Amino acid sequence: MLYGSISHWRNKLKSGEITPTELVQELAKVATDKNPSVNAYISWNTEAALQAAAKADISLPLGGIPIAIKDNICLQGEPTRCASQMLHNFISPYDATAVARLKAAGAIPFGRANMDEFAMGSAGENSAFGHTENPSAPGHTPGGSSSGSAAAVAAGMAIAALGSDTGGSIRQPASHCGIVGLKPTYGRISRYGLVAFASSLDQIGPITQNVSDAALLLNTLCGHDAKDSTSAPRDTEDFTRNIGQSIAGKRIGLPKEYLSSGNSPEVTAALQLAIAKLTDMGAEIVEISLPHSEAVVSAYYIIACAEASSNLSRFDGIRYGYRADNTNGLDDLYSKSRAQGFGAEVKRRIILGTYVLSSGFYDAYYAKAQKVRALVAKDFADAFTQVDFILGPVAPTAAPKLHNTAQSPLQVYLADIYTIPANLAGLPGISIPVPQNGGLPIGVQLLGQHFAEADLLQVAAALESSLA
Repeated sequence: MLYGSISHWRNKLKSGEITPTELVQELAKVATDKNPSVNAYISWNTEAALQAAAKADISLPLGGIPIAIKDNICLQGEPTRCASQMLHNFISPYDATAVARLKAAGAIPFGRANMDEFAMGSAGENSAFGHTENPSAPGHTPGGSSSGSAAAVAAGMAIAALGSDTGGSIRQPASHCGIVGLKPTYGRISRYGLVAFASSLDQIGPITQNVSDAALLLNTLCGHDAKDSTSAPRDTEDFTRNIGQSIAGKRIGLPKEYLSSGNSPEVTAALQLAIAKLTDMGAEIVEISLPHSEAVVSAYYIIACAEASSNLSRFDGIRYGYRADNTNGLDDLYSKSRAQGFGAEVKRRIILGTYVLSSGFYDAYYAKAQKVRALVAKDFADAFTQVDFILGPVAPTAAPKLHNTAQSPLQVYLADIYTIPANLAGLPGISIPVPQNGGLPIGVQLLGQHFAEADLLQVAAALESSLA
């Protein structure tokens, strides 16, 4: 198994204890042995990874380190399927900016990590290539949509991975698998080469074994990109600079709306333990209010589905992707290709999105949802005049059982109630695991102000250390 931080493996590479080629060979062996039971990878190209390893410059920041890549992030010459039948035969002609920056830092992209189809889901069960198992909680969901990325890191099948987060798709699987997941500020990492689900919400970010690794990857991934019109024009910085510093005096907000009776006892206990540890380190816990918390799920699913309806209209069976056989005319080709190429959850969200954007319903639903989004952003802006960070659960419960047919789609959507607000407001958030003494993995979430990742990582690292 490839447990151990990026720094751990970098030291081994620099000392000559292992070579990049040997590390990739070991990773390929672990993937071959474990993937049949975990299904974290849809595919991997050992030959391409070995070719990259042979040329790896271990003097670079990530030199020789293999990184798993979620299947909706373009990797040149490799399939980018978004875990969908619609793109089952699509080979990306270019690298996403995030992948290109990993390569420039010496990293070796390895494997196409499984996911919920087109990043729509929170259980890792909506993939056309089969569901992903939770290696940290067998029989339970790994979370989603970055299910394969999180499962690969938790299972020791990846040293670290890239995921994407539209409404919690990095933080929630990280919490369910007992690892670290970071959603940066919207615009912090280029979305060029990320297949769009909801363009105003999507954000690439790292899934890692510890907080320091998340900071190291963020160092490489950030920076303005002219190819992405939403990329923030900000200089790169060292996100590790504050790690290890005292957090005494930091004011950490605890929203009263997050202390819900809907939280499981285990989630409440994990949150209370985090509060105690932060208090012991000199942080001040302040009760705050986020008044529009009850409206976030409704607003999010209207906005996200509307954007999905628009973004996924490009998949029509004509230019690329799945094309149905035995069709009668252009309209029939469109209809059958999309009906056969998309899975049930994707079709559900496209239909909902098309409905809320249709004539007569736009003002009643989409326009109102955007107003709620503005109010949610204002709630956070007001809260950050009182506190430096916000603490809360990642999800109301630990990982649910796989294939839980008793849950309706609405119940599944409500599981994102604590992660969605950061996407609506564009804020950075990180999930930190809380030890459970044999129970299911549970994480707590810290949110920071826009572009305050260095400070957020400082507090997250301190909490992680105190919980160890």
